[in-house]
Amino acid sequence: MNRLISAVLILSVLFLSGCSTRGKRVYNGYKYSSPKSYSANKNAHSSVMDKKTYSHPTMRPYVIRGIKYYPTVVSVGDDFDGRASWYGPDFHGKHTSNGEIYNMWDMTAAHKTLPMNTIVKVTNIDNGLTTVVRINDRGPFVNTRIIDLSKAAASKINMIGTGTARVNIEILGFETKGKKRIPTEKELKKSPKVASLGGFALQIASFSNIEGALKTQEVYDNTDGYKTIIKDMEYKDGRIFKVWLIGFKSEEEARDYKAQGHFENAFIVRED
Repeated sequence: MNRLISAVLILSVLFLSGCSTRGKRVYNGYKYSSPKSYSANKNAHSSVMDKKTYSHPTMRPYVIRGIKYYPTVVSVGDDFDGRASWYGPDFHGKHTSNGEIYNMWDMTAAHKTLPMNTIVKVTNIDNGLTTVVRINDRGPFVNTRIIDLSKAAASKINMIGTGTARVNIEILGFETKGKKRIPTEKELKKSPKVASLGGFALQIASFSNIEGALKTQEVYDNTDGYKTIIKDMEYKDGRIFKVWLIGFKSEEEARDYKAQGHFENAFIVRED
């Protein structure tokens, strides 16, 4: 009888010990809490970018492998189609472009041009699954891909096995709550200094201040079905915020539209 009681006690201890470790994810010796999730409710985030974001170093143009990228000011409701990929163990624990430590179990993502802390909804076009992530890194630097999801986010839309997926990205808002660690000057120099959409655009205005560019963008967005974006260009004499009309399928289409004379002094530019 004593042996039976002892055996039951031992089994009970082992069972309780096993339960106490559930819910903790261990990777390379690190323990992580469950991933931080973001509400898909647009009211949960600011619909306007903090003006400090406009002048942040991560919004300056940068060059990767000889290609120059330009961070772009976007608006809530903007959406983009493309192909998503995901990144995990090889980058886990390393610095992201905004100075945070990458945790592949957090709901985050990398994008070439979106402002840091932009909240986006990512929809897998093939299966309809969605996830909401915060942009905290730059990439992926592959022309055919528009966003790099964390492993946790990729799991949400069932694309771990395929590696990539066709997605739609919708801008939900901008995270303003909570204090983010400001990256050091050394980290910023190491991080990417943003992405061309390819094709041709029509430059309709340029300003030395972001306020003028934002007002022009708002007035002319969706003019004749074309969208407006702001390109933050850095020159020796300072920064210039250029307003581009995009969505032309060819150079000929852009030239035909320019010839209609809707915008005085407008000219065609390459999106690269």
